[in-house]
Amino acid sequence: MSKSILVTGIAGFIGFHLAKQLLMQGYKVIGVDNLNTYYDVDLKYARLSQLGIAKQDSEFYNREVKSTSYEGLSFYQLKLEDRASLPKLFRYHHIDVVCNLAAQAGVRYSIENPEVYIDTNITGFLNLLQCMREHKVPKLVYASSSSVYGNTDEVPFTVDQNVDHPISVYAATKKSNELLAHTYAHLFGIQTIGLRFFTVYGPWGRPDMAMHLFADAISKGKPIKVFNHGNLSRDFTYIDDIVEGVIATLEKDLPDKAKYGIYNIGNSKPVKLLDFIKALELSFGKTVQKEMLPMQPGDVQQTWADVSDLQKDFGYAPSTDIQAGIDKFVKWYKTYYGL
Repeated sequence: MSKSILVTGIAGFIGFHLAKQLLMQGYKVIGVDNLNTYYDVDLKYARLSQLGIAKQDSEFYNREVKSTSYEGLSFYQLKLEDRASLPKLFRYHHIDVVCNLAAQAGVRYSIENPEVYIDTNITGFLNLLQCMREHKVPKLVYASSSSVYGNTDEVPFTVDQNVDHPISVYAATKKSNELLAHTYAHLFGIQTIGLRFFTVYGPWGRPDMAMHLFADAISKGKPIKVFNHGNLSRDFTYIDDIVEGVIATLEKDLPDKAKYGIYNIGNSKPVKLLDFIKALELSFGKTVQKEMLPMQPGDVQQTWADVSDLQKDFGYAPSTDIQAGIDKFVKWYKTYYGL
């Protein structure tokens, strides 16, 4: 009998791709998402439609919806912080592993709207851990973030670096997740694996991320905003490489019977922002006007993942070249938006 995996944030970018791959590999998936309006909710519904989950009416909330495409998929619209509804889901379904990808995303948005980050990313995360504790679910893989490293000059980022100086509320909530995971691993024996994601991109990506914003500008002939005058670099990681790494951590336990682990998951090949823009221009076959701007509050100058631990313990091997990944994104973008 195949394992049942609870995937939170299933209507999100990474959650959608992960669930699709898990279903294709024969796993049973229980998907949860609150379908908030932080970005275009129609994109979230479009992802769910790809999984055979049709858009529902207001009675959709907190009801099981079965996929018409995948026999092994059930979906619930609910909030992780809902202390009445989430425990009911755990009572109704047998769950072998939890993969928590649900979070209020966005660094800059967290500066103006900190309360929603506490509700979803901390209260919701704690509620999930409590449900796992009460129903004896033995393993959690969860999304942390490269943002926990702050504005350090020490590169590449390694998991043994100090991460006590977050520069956004979002980063602070992700560090809090790691601390709570350690606590529940220590007290209750739940195996927890935290993955510090580095800039993920690809088809069906978030419209608030740089790649989508730049693609919108290029396709409409508008200038793009280039922060810190282009003196930024990011460890862009293609979605297929990310999904492969996440599934490896879901399938295999931590070495030496450990109960707590933190790993970087990135490409380990940082790309300068201006080179990234050139690759997008090449894929679109257009040049774009650049509006050079100062650094934004909460942003970091560079990210660069040391993924050697994930390679050693789980065989992680990212292989997608930045131009190849961007070409795949642009092909999807043109199709989705009918260009």
